[in-house]
Amino acid sequence: MQKIARFYHVSQAQFAPAYEQTFVGEAAPQVESLPLPKRATRGSAGYDFYAPQAFTLAPGETIKIPTGIRAKIADGWVLMLFPRSGLGFKFRLQLDNTVGVIDSDYYGSDNEGHIFVKVTNDGKTGKTLTVNKGEGFCQGIFLPFGITEDDSAEEVRNGGFGSTTGRKERV
Repeated sequence: MQKIARFYHVSQAQFAPAYEQTFVGEAAPQVESLPLPKRATRGSAGYDFYAPQAFTLAPGETIKIPTGIRAKIADGWVLMLFPRSGLGFKFRLQLDNTVGVIDSDYYGSDNEGHIFVKVTNDGKTGKTLTVNKGEGFCQGIFLPFGITEDDSAEEVRNGGFGSTTGRKERV
C-alpha cells in the first residue's frame, strides 16, 4: 500500500477555544493527549477518529466536534469522513454534510487544517446515542482523485467550510 498522508495535532491555541465552545464548562485537555486516528486492523480501510470528550445525542440532536487533528495529504489524494459503521447502523448517526471531504490543501489553512466533524443522531427508533471519551465515532478513508484534462484551478485555499467559494487568493 502507498503511504500518502500523516496525521498531526493542531496547536493548543487552535484546539482549546473550539473545544470549550462545544463542551461548555469543560476545560480543554492538552491536544497532544488525544489519540491520532488509526486503523483497527491491517485490513481496515478507515482510520478511526476518537471523541475528545464524551457526548450524548438524543434523536434529532447534533454536535460539532473539534477533533484536534489535521492531516497532511499528498497531492492527488483526499480524506473522506464517514460515521463509524456500527453507529450509523444502530443509531443512524450521520455527518451533517453527508460525507466530509478533507482536501490536501486544507492542511495549510489559517485554522491549521483543524478537522471538525458535525454529526446528528438521525434515528427514528428513539434510541439515545452515547459516545465515551476516546471512543471512535467517525472514520476517514484516503482516496485518490483525478482532474479533467482542461482543469485550470489556480486558487489557494484559506479556511474550511465554504472557503473555496468565498475569499480567494491568487498563487
